Amino acid sequence: MAEREVLLTPEGLRKIEEELDFLKTIKRKEIAERIKEAIAFGDISENSEYDEAKNEQAKVEERIAKLESTLRKAKIIDEEEISLDVVNIGVTVKVKMLAFDEIDEYTIVGTAEADPYDHKISNESPVGKALLGKKVGDIVDVQVPDGTTKLEILEIKR
Repeated sequence: MAEREVLLTPEGLRKIEEELDFLKTIKRKEIAERIKEAIAFGDISENSEYDEAKNEQAKVEERIAKLESTLRKAKIIDEEEISLDVVNIGVTVKVKMLAFDEIDEYTIVGTAEADPYDHKISNESPVGKALLGKKVGDIVDVQVPDGTTKLEILEIKR
């Protein structure tokens, strides 16, 4: 089965590369030093510092493997080639939530860089899916936990 490509913006790619570099160059060394110090205390069979460091090491190695896998499958979105005629991955869209008369902005990104707290929503999320391919002025129905809500697209920009 072919691996599914991971869509990334140039900013998302940079963040992943920075995190990977940090984990490989700094975090690994910090953990290795903690393990070394814990071993110096003697018997490791009941050494909580050793156990904690080894658990953290396993988590860091798992994260490194995940980031490397993401980079292998990455397809970088060329922001200059993105049309602003319709909502697509890599654009920021200003929407009005009609039920609450609230205006919000979301950047549509691939799942690997989605961060709702930073208003970056996945193209596979309910809101992201509903907005894709729509134009300024369109009103879309979005399935949310409380039912359905309507969003009006006010602006599409980079």
